[in-house]
Amino acid sequence: MTTALRSSLLPLLTAVSLWLASASAQAQQSRDALARTLPSSTLTGEEVQASRTRLLAAPGFARARVAGNPQAPDAHAIGEGSCIACHQLEADHFTHTLHALGLHAANKADASIPVCETCHGPGSAHAQSPQTPGLIIGFTKASGTPVEVQTRTCLACHKGGPRDHWSGSVHQRNDLSCSDCHNPMANFSAEGLLAKASINDTCAQCHKDIRIQFNRRSHMPLPEGQMSCVDCHNPHGSITSPLLKTNTVNETCYQCHAEKRGPFLFEHAPVRESCLNCHTPHGSNQNTLLVAPIPFLCQQCHTGQRHPNDLHTAQSLATGAHPDERVMGRGCLTCHANIHGSNAPSGPRFHE
Repeated sequence: MTTALRSSLLPLLTAVSLWLASASAQAQQSRDALARTLPSSTLTGEEVQASRTRLLAAPGFARARVAGNPQAPDAHAIGEGSCIACHQLEADHFTHTLHALGLHAANKADASIPVCETCHGPGSAHAQSPQTPGLIIGFTKASGTPVEVQTRTCLACHKGGPRDHWSGSVHQRNDLSCSDCHNPMANFSAEGLLAKASINDTCAQCHKDIRIQFNRRSHMPLPEGQMSCVDCHNPHGSITSPLLKTNTVNETCYQCHAEKRGPFLFEHAPVRESCLNCHTPHGSNQNTLLVAPIPFLCQQCHTGQRHPNDLHTAQSLATGAHPDERVMGRGCLTCHANIHGSNAPSGPRFHE
């Protein structure tokens, strides 16, 4: 580098050095000011080390503790190794589940966190008398563990959120256990550790009559895999009798059919009251999930009033004794197209 070039760059380098020094001094002053505003730490060295250990544990599993078993109050924990000595097959299946990954990660960070005994309770009494039911928390009908104890064990970690209304729900009142729908010991499903391969298959274990309705001509796209039972229902409990995810039937339907929500200048009373007045939600042999064909559906309310004043029956069909064009076409909807509600000037009669 020539002397002339070095001389020309020297002022620039000096200016950059001064700017960096000033910025570093300002940053240090900011850190000092922040340190003076923070409260002083009262943690001891052991508490600091314990907090660092907790940070290494898997979130959601760092507070796992041995479950309480009222049928073996004097039992104590014996550790995962003792369980695997007899239950090698179960351990192999459990290895591939989310619970296994989380509990093992937490146990590596904190040896006091149990693995098997987080759910099954202390195992010493069971190890001494493995054939006696109830000495370990089991999650099957024949395990000897009351359903209340089974669900309470699961809710020790999974309480809150969608399970807020489990207590008093129709499933809880019918003595269903979490293990009737879930299998945390094996990876049978893509999500939720379900007992079957999918949500719909799991629900169909009990609700076979509902599952058959989806085989009807008009049905929700559940068999095609475009939706599942939990899109409308919360199986863990709800404030509604059919375990709806919303407060009413209509609010549930509006989640997808928002165009039917309104508000409309002219509203159709049975529509506003409940979608179920005209539709069956799971499946129907009528068009658009109707409970009866049109115009027979409309005439459940509109018989003998103004127009039309004649009752349509099967004889009004094209193959009947008195064919009627209002039955053979779209029926009432030929003229009254905006049946869910209308904002049109001719809306009082829901005309198009």
